Amino acid sequence: MDDIVVTPRVTIPGDELAIAFSRSGGPGGQNVNKVASKVELRWNPTTSSALSCALTEDERAWLVERLKRRLTSDGTLIVTSTATRDQQKNRDDATEKLALIVRAALDRPKPRKPTKVSRGAKRRRVADKRHHAEIKRNRSSRDD
Repeated sequence: MDDIVVTPRVTIPGDELAIAFSRSGGPGGQNVNKVASKVELRWNPTTSSALSCALTEDERAWLVERLKRRLTSDGTLIVTSTATRDQQKNRDDATEKLALIVRAALDRPKPRKPTKVSRGAKRRRVADKRHHAEIKRNRSSRDD
């Protein structure tokens, strides 16, 4: 199997990938019973040599943590594809899915910078409160 380029830094070697084919469900008539078009792609990020040389330990731990809910008990990531009736197209789709999943897991969110409420916004809020209070005060019918 060919290597999968996830990012310019990270490439998953083809020899670390395990691919299996099986019969796919869904429409397709008699073809479904004859052709193994479902693709199951397996990769273990915890033991991958691609990550150990391309990523730091912190980045690798981040990736495994982000993928944790998708991993099996032995740390294998399984991606399946049954999108088409063609085995080769499903194979391409599964490799694209794997690259997309790993790319998304490597992405770190930008830290939020806390901001202050501007002085003008504070003035407007207080002025609105005073205006609203004045309206309510004028509603009451007091005889002084």
